[in-house]
Amino acid sequence: MTTPTEAEGTSLADALIAEHSAVFAYGVVAAFSNPTRATQVATAAAAHRARRDGLLDTLTAAGLTAPVAEAGYTLPFPVTDPITAAQLAAQVEADTAVAWRAVVEHGETEDTRTLGVTALTEAAVREATWRVALGTDPVTDPFPGQP
Repeated sequence: MTTPTEAEGTSLADALIAEHSAVFAYGVVAAFSNPTRATQVATAAAAHRARRDGLLDTLTAAGLTAPVAEAGYTLPFPVTDPITAAQLAAQVEADTAVAWRAVVEHGETEDTRTLGVTALTEAAVREATWRVALGTDPVTDPFPGQP
């Protein structure tokens, strides 16, 4: 990947914050999810850890400040059962899509725009998967990542 510009570095740092939060939230999702969703939860959590780690490497290699993970994060609502766990997972994906959309919007280099589009697409697909599990209609967000 080419070295991100300063403007790209800011949006990538914001995406890293979203990924730190997602990794934390998926720990909660795992604790409350239906056991039949274990593979789905593990796959999504691994994807967020990989994105987080990649962003840490990218920012560090560029000499930019990489935000560190907080000790804990405030969840948007209480998670007490498999339904609220799936709702949290869908919300996490929607939230990370917002951060990745900003990376696309602020992308000045092809590498940064490609990274943003790929991550945004992956978050939108995971969100749709959770929305299917919840029986949400519509299943997809027509403009993922739009705040």
